[in-house]
Amino acid sequence: MTGLSIKTSESLNFYKYICQKIGSEEVVNIRRLAFVIYDIGHRLTIMTSGSKGEGLNLNGSDLDIMCFDRCAQVFESEKEAVFKGTRLPFIMNTEDTPPCFTQLYLLTHHQNQTLVRVSVSLMNMLDKNHLGYAFSSELYKISHLSIAALSSKIHGPCISDEYDQHDFAYCLKCDKWISQAKPWARRPRTAWPSPAVISKIISCGVLFVPIGCKGSINENLEWRISFSVAEKFLIFSFSHTQLLCYAMLKLLLKEIIEKHEDLKGLLCSYFVCRSWKY
Repeated sequence: MTGLSIKTSESLNFYKYICQKIGSEEVVNIRRLAFVIYDIGHRLTIMTSGSKGEGLNLNGSDLDIMCFDRCAQVFESEKEAVFKGTRLPFIMNTEDTPPCFTQLYLLTHHQNQTLVRVSVSLMNMLDKNHLGYAFSSELYKISHLSIAALSSKIHGPCISDEYDQHDFAYCLKCDKWISQAKPWARRPRTAWPSPAVISKIISCGVLFVPIGCKGSINENLEWRISFSVAEKFLIFSFSHTQLLCYAMLKLLLKEIIEKHEDLKGLLCSYFVCRSWKY
């Protein structure tokens, strides 16, 4: 047997071993289908995310659930705003926020009837300043914690259960692809992702999760721009070999880096996973 054939044989054996540990292509597809059916069963008001939503079942993996708030709608600018029943329209303001964060201001023009019908509790989360009514991400998150189980807790932008198995991220949605993210869509590429995947991602818009930039003077009023929907489409477009490499990267972080005393806390899966996908 030549050296090349030995290396090929070793690579195949390693691939089979990783498939046994992480999941074969068929197993991953079955996991994904189960969560897609779960999402559809909730009339697409939620989206399963995180490792399990991506089709992985790694040791210690939790389930992230993005919950789309139907009481509010985000628009990038006032000219794009469309009033939809009792859904409060909010406008992005990124002038004084770090990259990937925004403040959300209530659009009050021609909204008297909507403001009367909308939930009073939502109105209590607005903070009046010289620019208008800013939506407090902190108060929004606390309000969801107050109606969750007694043992629930805040974990970043999410509400987590006592066993850290489920993270619920209550978020707002903008149906259009925002201008800050347009350079990504126009980026020169050779093959991946395909134009069809990019088009599908753009059509889904972006999300806003209730957490500000740590240390910012307006942290309690800032919302992080989330591309969780785009990330899920990108993950689903991976070949199985790409998915295995991605899973091994997550394992490297969890099983080696996080267990090293000098490296613990240096990175988190949020940074590592997004650098891989983008």
